[in-house]
Amino acid sequence: MAQGTGSINSDYKDWEWSDDAGERARLLQSPSVETVPKNSESQGNGLGATSALGAVFIVVNAALGAGLLNFPAAFSMAGGVAAGITLQMCMLIFIIGGLVILAYCSQASNERTYQEVVWAVCGKVPGVLCEVAIAVYTFGTCIAFLIIIGDQEDKIIAALVKEPEEVGSSRWYTDRKFTISITAFLLILPLSIPKEIGFQKYASSLSVIGTWYVTAVIIIKYIWPDKELVPVEIPTSPSTWTAVFNAMPTICFGFQCHVSSVPVFNSMKQPEVKTWGAVVTAAMVIALFVYTGTGICGFLTFGAGVEQDVLMSYPSNDIPVALARAFIILCVLTSYPILHFCGRAVLEGLWLRYTGVTVEEDVVRERRRRLLQTISWFLLTLLLALFIPDIGKVISVIGGLAACFIFVFPGLCLIQAKLSEIQETRAISWWAQVCYGVFMVTLGAFIFGQTTANAIFVDLTA
Repeated sequence: MAQGTGSINSDYKDWEWSDDAGERARLLQSPSVETVPKNSESQGNGLGATSALGAVFIVVNAALGAGLLNFPAAFSMAGGVAAGITLQMCMLIFIIGGLVILAYCSQASNERTYQEVVWAVCGKVPGVLCEVAIAVYTFGTCIAFLIIIGDQEDKIIAALVKEPEEVGSSRWYTDRKFTISITAFLLILPLSIPKEIGFQKYASSLSVIGTWYVTAVIIIKYIWPDKELVPVEIPTSPSTWTAVFNAMPTICFGFQCHVSSVPVFNSMKQPEVKTWGAVVTAAMVIALFVYTGTGICGFLTFGAGVEQDVLMSYPSNDIPVALARAFIILCVLTSYPILHFCGRAVLEGLWLRYTGVTVEEDVVRERRRRLLQTISWFLLTLLLALFIPDIGKVISVIGGLAACFIFVFPGLCLIQAKLSEIQETRAISWWAQVCYGVFMVTLGAFIFGQTTANAIFVDLTA
């Protein structure tokens, strides 16, 4: 970790290839106060050390995560396998396009993080909105992680105490609220307080293995199903034309790796837009196969009766699935502190920018502020997770925010970048790129508005 500059994790070497499953979060640095000129710093460090192949794996790890548990339910909401695959393929074109746009704007603006690119290209207001959106997104994701812990612990405890799941727990120490709280206080809170997060990379490596193991279990369970697993109904078409849109938040949440993509691009040995296009295309195709395999096999196994968290649909006494649940808990335990670190870094950057104080001048108060931010963040996410047991409600909201990172901000950056070009005559390609940017902003705003409105409507009518 870089210690000599005013920004957090600003050393290019911090973005080198590693097996860290929390790579997506570590690459979210605070754009607070830059005390070293970027050009001189870049010359001092030289080019990045990440190869194109290494960048592919970093982007894949940034995209894959606990969101894959919701893809079978997304296929069910979309109206079946054909609708789910079609929706993914259509969105994937713009997801890849957004990643390429961010690299182009990063190169043009000489900025190295998502927030800094938006600040430099679009201005102060979009920059502040971007930072606030990242803070809210990481906050919501932390809530989702705590809900996932509760879901998996419910099943594991039910298998250990051998109580019927439909009856519920009769012991206070197996109550969902107690198990989530004790896990959070004993494991998550101590990991969230430190200023740096590099010590977690070895545990995070296991969470990468766990993510792939979950996918393998779901696929194998579909190929060789247990006799008691009989799907209720397998939809072949959406119930209404608007039902397809209900699957968009899950897809956006699953494929959102855009915020961490800018530092990855700048960490490459040859940070060229053309090479980056090949990198992100390969990475998104790999992620597509993982998500599609999980979504199709989980959906066809349980049909319309699949739970929002697909592992909740399997019986408690299934040993391979129980191991998958343990891996998911490990993945979440290591990811929560990293996502919290990102949200805290963004809030810290906003505070330092608002007060006009540099990091070096505010060391003592930074410790107090970090403790206050960490404890407040932790208690609020825990409280909300205890009273929002349905992970689908959380993902419907943060999935809409993910659409902003995928479509809205890259679209705005492309429009501003093209408008800032000085040209006597503007070619057709210029107009095409501006129109593409406008379409991305419109699409992202539609997804965000539709999913947010739908989530509020469902909550009000529940």
